[in-house]
Amino acid sequence: MSTRRRAREVVLQLLYEDDLNPDQDASVAETFLSARLRDNQPLIDFATHLWRNVLKNRWEIDKALSACAKNWSLRRMAAIDRNVLRLGTYELLMTDTPGRVVINEAIELAKRYGDRQSSQFVNGILDRLLNDADTKTGQTQPDELTTAEETAEPASLSADSSPQPSTAVTSD
Repeated sequence: MSTRRRAREVVLQLLYEDDLNPDQDASVAETFLSARLRDNQPLIDFATHLWRNVLKNRWEIDKALSACAKNWSLRRMAAIDRNVLRLGTYELLMTDTPGRVVINEAIELAKRYGDRQSSQFVNGILDRLLNDADTKTGQTQPDELTTAEETAEPASLSADSSPQPSTAVTSD
């Protein structure tokens, strides 16, 4: 497992906890990050950046997700799927991480923590979000991954495919 994937995994756990317990003290989360990432400071910094910015931009992220998740409100989604999507949406829209890398990393998180259909659901929503963002900016995504550290098999649903929702919530 790549180190950045491990950081994303820990961030997902924090987002899930915050989703279910929003009054949690931030110092508990910071201690959790440090312990889970074994005091690897560059990795802790990356994870902290992701975690804080997803929380800070949650309203904008949720708005973008709601626009792409046709027939699905965020509160109807499984908590794991919702938070994988929030993390992926933040990285797609607000970082320079290549879109296909973001989607593949989100799919891997959904496979590990979600139910059987989570990866397809996450893939469909994030692919639609990426295509909508590309259409608005006039950009296209490369067909191949450009980051050697984060290789995963490319996955994409066609625009005609409807993502299927997750029905179960699992945790680490």
